Amino acid sequence: MTALAISNIVLWVVVTGLVFVLLALTRQLGVLHQRIAPAGALMINRGPAVGEAVAAHDVVDLHGREFRIGAATADGKSTLILFLSPTCPVCKTLLPAVRSSRQQERDWLDVVLASDGDPAEHRQFVLDHQLGDLSYVLSPTLGLSYQVNRLPFAALIDRDGVLRARGLVNSREHLESLFEAQRLGVASLQEYFSSRA
Repeated sequence: MTALAISNIVLWVVVTGLVFVLLALTRQLGVLHQRIAPAGALMINRGPAVGEAVAAHDVVDLHGREFRIGAATADGKSTLILFLSPTCPVCKTLLPAVRSSRQQERDWLDVVLASDGDPAEHRQFVLDHQLGDLSYVLSPTLGLSYQVNRLPFAALIDRDGVLRARGLVNSREHLESLFEAQRLGVASLQEYFSSRA
């Protein structure tokens, strides 16, 4: 009976020690989380500068709807242009995040998908990925005006036609960093964190 009591006491001491170790590790994880800044969209030093008005482009989407990208909007919404390609695997993995962001930010944001190439290939891409509810534009001049050379690339234009954020977006975090940059009034999250350091 004494051996059983001693083993129970030792077991409770070990369990209590493990609880304290777990709490210490949890605290340390929180400290590390605060020290590591979120990674924003990768800024490229080409194309229109953040904070400048962008050139307006009259475009027609795959559904035949005509609209203007880059001009002041009548509904007061910002416009996110996501440049992608049907052959880009990262673009395909980003599509659920784009749909989710569009749904969550619908009060202030419109999303336009942009590319160039064969319209039939893009129509099939829209069908395969159920993108029929999004505006999908084929415009080589739009990509050239933003100096897009890697995909997926996004540009966020505010309601007055001013470029608020842009960059390569490989994940949901990168995409949402554009929204946060606009909210904070900075070109990128990296700029924001470096100015606070």
